[in-house]
Amino acid sequence: MLVVLVAAGPATSASAASFEARGSVEQVYATGVHRGAKVTLLDRQGRQLKTKQADALGGVLFRKLKPGKGYRLQVGARGPRSGPLRVLTTRSAPPSAGVYEQQIPASGYGYLTVRDGTRLAIDVHPPQDVASVAPGLAPAPSAGPTPTLIEYSGYGYANPAGPESGLAILANLMGFTVVDVNIRGTGCSGGAFDYFEPLQSLDGYDVIETIARQPWVANHRVGMMGISYGGISQLFVAATKPPSLAAIAPLSVLDSTRTTLYPGGILNTGFAVPWAEERVHDAEAAAPGHGQAWALKRIQEGDATCAANQALHPEAADLLKQIRANSHYRPQVADPLSPVTFVDKIKVPTFIACQWTDEQTGGHCPALASHFTGTTRKWFTFTNGTHIDSLDPATFNRWYDFLQLFVARQAPIANAAAIQVGAPLIYAQAMGIGGVTLPPDPIQAEPSYEAALAAFESQPPIRVLFDNGAGSASPGKPYAGFEASFAGLPVPGTEARSWYLAPRGALAPRPPAGRHANSFKWNPEALPKTDFSGDTGSGSGGLWAATPEYRWEQNPKGTAVSYLSEPLTENTTVVGAGAVKLWVRSPAPSVDLQATISEVRPDGIETFVQNGWVRGDERRPGFAPVTIPLYYEGHAYRAGSRIRVTIAAPNGTQPIWSFSETKPKGTAKVAIAFSKQMPSKLLLPVVPGVQVPTGLPPCPGLRGEPCRPYG
Repeated sequence: MLVVLVAAGPATSASAASFEARGSVEQVYATGVHRGAKVTLLDRQGRQLKTKQADALGGVLFRKLKPGKGYRLQVGARGPRSGPLRVLTTRSAPPSAGVYEQQIPASGYGYLTVRDGTRLAIDVHPPQDVASVAPGLAPAPSAGPTPTLIEYSGYGYANPAGPESGLAILANLMGFTVVDVNIRGTGCSGGAFDYFEPLQSLDGYDVIETIARQPWVANHRVGMMGISYGGISQLFVAATKPPSLAAIAPLSVLDSTRTTLYPGGILNTGFAVPWAEERVHDAEAAAPGHGQAWALKRIQEGDATCAANQALHPEAADLLKQIRANSHYRPQVADPLSPVTFVDKIKVPTFIACQWTDEQTGGHCPALASHFTGTTRKWFTFTNGTHIDSLDPATFNRWYDFLQLFVARQAPIANAAAIQVGAPLIYAQAMGIGGVTLPPDPIQAEPSYEAALAAFESQPPIRVLFDNGAGSASPGKPYAGFEASFAGLPVPGTEARSWYLAPRGALAPRPPAGRHANSFKWNPEALPKTDFSGDTGSGSGGLWAATPEYRWEQNPKGTAVSYLSEPLTENTTVVGAGAVKLWVRSPAPSVDLQATISEVRPDGIETFVQNGWVRGDERRPGFAPVTIPLYYEGHAYRAGSRIRVTIAAPNGTQPIWSFSETKPKGTAKVAIAFSKQMPSKLLLPVVPGVQVPTGLPPCPGLRGEPCRPYG
């Protein structure tokens, strides 16, 4: 029997062939087709639109279709046709809310069906699940519904052995049930993978509306939480405005795919491309050496749904081809993948934490803050540090308070004791750092929900933790030296302060008289490709450890130019994104440049602060203006220190990011001019009036900011 399933429900046809066809969001797909068979997409008049061959598992998928009714699929030139198929729009609400009337068990592994019939793999972790990892710390089993959070990404979140790169154990410790969900086309979830396509966001909408209706969910509203991939996905889903979404709490996220993938227009081959390659691998159909290993294990153990769900995995979008095809900014492609363009649609309370020196997603997350105009209930925490530092103790406290208040709708004091006891175990496992405890939190001392909520909402929206790593007697532990809060970002009252390139490698308060120039040999091969020689993750000696063994070397002689300010007469606090504006000449029509900002301290130590990159397309003879945009920083330069800017080819400063496809090929001589007529300068956003109560931090000690002897 030919089974034809339209988006709103099933229908049948009398054909003797057997395959299943469905309409989806801007898509039509079929499974159960003979391998290699030609499948033709027809419009409502029977005209042929596209033809594809079924993949090795008998699946076929047509993308980017105009919404409407009457599409059909035909197998072969004269073979069976499906019944009429409806292609859905990207409208948030589905044609029928009936899909949400599913019964989802309160605990354990299973599947959840979304609007186009695709079944997503899920694993439900009630609060008592924490007992298997931290015996004695689990909250007492609830006699009724529990507050519930969704984690949603393409990692192995639904793995029954435990979510891969997930935070369920932390949320369980807080008293939440966590529903871990693998996005379509990954692991045991059905469908085909594409990087943050609209359908993926609408799947998240369906997950939220389905889970919120379960009898075991408190308040019948759910929150979202997650870090990195699981943080970014929240921004996409929340922009679809699910009615039952209570709040979101993304950690360690990006503002735009492009600022991580193509910093300044230069392909990030050190992190972004390998990450994309991992997504391609994880989206493959489960088989030895392919796909996610836990999915293969499920299939081998007899999970027929997981096996059937692999049928469309070979139809995954070619992510690497997409990267190559979009090296230049194309708004119609880049904007839908850039949360900064749509976070204004998010209406729910939001808590975000990011790091200026995040070695994975990068230091551009703070750009989101000024674009979050859809809600007044928004709080951001920014700090120096690594990818994991969005969970540092001070941030963890505020994250916990936020989830308790806006999702659980209870006073944080309720489970405060459990997280105080459990935190040291978490930091020992995640960072390889022992003895880390949570600092006192006044909101957790408030006896009532109303008082705690009022105290939380009185906090300014922007919080900056300065000198993360210098706040305890043990250098490198994730404690800030001090903090400051602000009404917005850019911080009100920020001054754009300039330091001008001047003769003899100086940074001066004004451009020099006369015309001057420096030159260097542009040679990326002469620079180290990474400054970190250890593991790039957790554990003793890893990048997330207290004082990892960075290898941050001075540039080889002649391969860079640098400029140094006079000693600062007062503490100078910079919060925001600056720029290096240059007049550049090179025989190559395009030359990639990297700027490095550092603090040269009175004690002879140089501390890394931030980078910026640009693909400098001069395209004219002589000197041409080039701006290198700097990524965000939140740094207090101490009185007596000097600010240094170094210009070179890309590479040599980042622990994971690197650039192996720079322009031009080979080497080139690059000259930089500076004069009144052609002022080259460093521009930084200086925030006056910030009190800096601490002295110079230890070296090493600042998290995410390596140091070295100067000179």
